[in-house]
Amino acid sequence: MNRSITGALFFSLLLTSAFLFADMHGDTPVAVGETSLGKVLTDQQGMTLYTFTRDSAGTSNCNDGCAANWPPLMAEDGAMAAGDFSIITRSDGSKQWAYKDMPLYTWVRDAEPGDVTGHEFNQVWFVVPIE
Repeated sequence: MNRSITGALFFSLLLTSAFLFADMHGDTPVAVGETSLGKVLTDQQGMTLYTFTRDSAGTSNCNDGCAANWPPLMAEDGAMAAGDFSIITRSDGSKQWAYKDMPLYTWVRDAEPGDVTGHEFNQVWFVVPIE
């Protein structure tokens, strides 16, 4: 009984923190997910988001084959930046979400929400931890 109450309380707190995070960051397509590495940024489907150390503030250097493996978190027309979330223009003119000016990506080898298989990949890809 205590285990089910504890589990329900944890789930409730997790949902509440995700909703509070979303409220603080407007209409960005970003959420907070729980992973083996702790809380990280995810897309709305719960897939872990990553940053690439070879990017620079406001600039994506992951194009072509790189972007096929590390799909950019694309911003839809009319999307509005909020808080620490901004929208950058990629080299092809498309728009991508960034967190603290660093472009955000998913990883094609993450199979389900909560996967973090791209963390530390080639020592240049990292999850975005939330404390």
